[in-house]
Amino acid sequence: MSHLSERPEKPVVGLSMPHESAVLHVTGAALYTDDLVYRTKDTLHAYPVQVMKTRGRITALRTEPALAVPGVVRVLTVADVPGVNDAGMKHDEPLFPDEVMFHGHAVAWVLGETLEAARLGAAAVEVELDELPSIMTLKEAIEAESFHGARPLMVTGDIDAGFADSAHVFSGEFQFSDQEHFYLETHAALAYVDEAEQMFIQSSTQHPSETQEIVAHVLGLHSHEVTVQCLRMGGGFGGKEMQPHGFAAIAALGAKLTGRPVRVRLNRTQDLTMSGKRHGFHADWKIGFDADGRIQALDATLTSDGGWSLDLSEPVTARALCHIDNTYWIPNARVAGRIAQTNKVSNTAFRGFGGPQGMLVIEDILGRVAPLLGLDPMELRKRNFYRPGLGQATPYGQPVPQAERIAAVWQQVENDGGIADRKREIAAFNAAHPHTKRALAITGIKFGISFNLTAFNQAGALVLIYKDGSVLINHGGTEMGQGLHTKMLQVAATTLGIPLHKVRLAPTRTDKVPNTSATAASAGTDLNGGAVKNACEQLRARLLQVAAGRLGSNASDVRIVDGVARTLGSDKELAWDDLVSTAYFQRVQLSASGYYRTEGLHWDAKSFRGSPFKYFSYGAAAAEVEVDGFTGAYRIRRVDIVHDVGDSLSPMIDIGQVEGGFVQGAGWLTLEDMRWDTSDGPNRGRLLTQAASTYKLPSFSEMPEEFNVTLMENATEEGAVYGSKAVGEPPLMLAFCVREALRQAAASFGPAGVSVELAAPATPEAVFWAIESVREKAEVRSGDGQAPDGSGIRTDTTALSNA
Repeated sequence: MSHLSERPEKPVVGLSMPHESAVLHVTGAALYTDDLVYRTKDTLHAYPVQVMKTRGRITALRTEPALAVPGVVRVLTVADVPGVNDAGMKHDEPLFPDEVMFHGHAVAWVLGETLEAARLGAAAVEVELDELPSIMTLKEAIEAESFHGARPLMVTGDIDAGFADSAHVFSGEFQFSDQEHFYLETHAALAYVDEAEQMFIQSSTQHPSETQEIVAHVLGLHSHEVTVQCLRMGGGFGGKEMQPHGFAAIAALGAKLTGRPVRVRLNRTQDLTMSGKRHGFHADWKIGFDADGRIQALDATLTSDGGWSLDLSEPVTARALCHIDNTYWIPNARVAGRIAQTNKVSNTAFRGFGGPQGMLVIEDILGRVAPLLGLDPMELRKRNFYRPGLGQATPYGQPVPQAERIAAVWQQVENDGGIADRKREIAAFNAAHPHTKRALAITGIKFGISFNLTAFNQAGALVLIYKDGSVLINHGGTEMGQGLHTKMLQVAATTLGIPLHKVRLAPTRTDKVPNTSATAASAGTDLNGGAVKNACEQLRARLLQVAAGRLGSNASDVRIVDGVARTLGSDKELAWDDLVSTAYFQRVQLSASGYYRTEGLHWDAKSFRGSPFKYFSYGAAAAEVEVDGFTGAYRIRRVDIVHDVGDSLSPMIDIGQVEGGFVQGAGWLTLEDMRWDTSDGPNRGRLLTQAASTYKLPSFSEMPEEFNVTLMENATEEGAVYGSKAVGEPPLMLAFCVREALRQAAASFGPAGVSVELAAPATPEAVFWAIESVREKAEVRSGDGQAPDGSGIRTDTTALSNA
């Protein structure tokens, strides 16, 4: 077992324990960024001047009327920026734009003594536009060839030979929706200038170092003059990786110009209309199978909806390409990616970061073609799994380690869920109920863990031991409710060999641990856990030397367990507090800076080849649904999940992440139908679903009636801290099984062998129309005398088109 994964005697990792802030969360005592306003004297409130047109060049901006509003202190415009007028890392996101690029684009900010004064001031600002044509849909962007950013191409094998060897070839297209993060806490920042003229910013951000960098270049400062702190976030899901920087910069600019603290906090409507979403995608594809239903070739073009600026669209699109294979070996592939520039908010990171979009494409393809191949969808998927020992690699050239786990988790779901018996029960139920149908589907996942950009795979930590034996941890990761801090406390306690109550964790801030990566890519625990462990190991090595002196032994023979240092084979012992005190009086350093970098990664973005991921997380899920044939309404009767998290650091936290990720994925695929006004009317470009009343989120009523989650056992990951694996993003993709079960339920309303086209999200309305389509196909077959199970098309080539 590797040094990184090996666990000592009586580890604190692996124990189920509640979130470190659970009591604070449920009692309302947990502090978030905006709570600090009420502890800060003389705070000004910022309010955006949003232009409710989709695109246009600003010809006039009159701020004088706002200054006449009682309580308005100042209006921030481009003329006030002392540094660079840009809030993005690609320098394509002007903080104060001269051209409106989406409906609701903020062109100025009003500072007021109260939020209401700032709101009234913003309403008084006069903006004139020279309106310009806009692009609102992926179809419009593709037709206009409106693209920006890189256009990656992933190629493996011989695509032409693959299709030539295929007994069955299918082609089609598929478009699916974006998704709103809808974190409970909206974007927020609070900035003030301290007595040394340094800028201090409290921000709800997943990436404090980048927030620091953006604020510094907007203000024309060096990074050491700006400190960013994140106490915690009320949810992030990727939406606070890049998007908080501009809001923090507005607060900082206001504080610098007025000398007073400035607060930015978006209300829900502003957050929905101003911040980016999960990228919607369009896919054109062609796929070939041999006579046994094994994939021979795939040719696809994935187009992501980037919105008005690039943000993280390039790496999101790249990760989508890297995950189009999911759990399936594709020997010959050519997959192209491109980013559509539309007049929407700038789409950004969202849990899974393009992986769900790429994986959804292949799962949709298999779900659609299985009936045409005469195969049960479960069987078609299993036939195409990566298999161990055959030297199979991904389309970008990375070998697939632990490939046996793909089939192992699937088989455990089948066994634990009693799938064979339940399929027979469902068949009997469907035969007896013409207007209500049930279906059961299983899907698997293979998700790569690490940032695609190799440089981001590093982390730092600062661990301090005080004279009384208490320990304080600082690390570069941020807490958004996912339990990262809880795991870091467990890692520190385990490495030092002390009880958990001895360890406390400080808020994440840039003057303690510099140059950190975002808490994203499911890598927060791997990176920061490695850094915390490294710092604690340095301290433990020093303390073992001190203990050896007191115990009269060699340091290599000393163990620290449960806060007591003991020598092997001796009854001598030394309590932790006494050990620390002794070390202090011997002038032994009791602080350490830890560092971790993920080894073994290499990636060439131009050739789209390499090994960008440290390892893969695997999982499988089965969903049983019941659908009403009159309305398309459905319920999820049961879900069974087996998920690979390696050796869990904190099982209760991990199971919660699996459950939450699954439900969020089910929301994206079945409920969350984001709508924009795409008409040519005066409200073109307006987000129509800009409140919880119109944007449907999963609630208790959408939870599976029976929900079984099992963590894979004996699953040590040698390359990660204490043998664990990432858990943040992978479970979201387990929800594919819900959509596939809905597809199969819709198919049950018609004859066998019908390919069902199903929208994403598969809302009750979409399911109803899928059922109607199946019924129409049944009538057509009946009317022309065709056998009900015939496909009516050639077996060598079948064309599919998305409804």
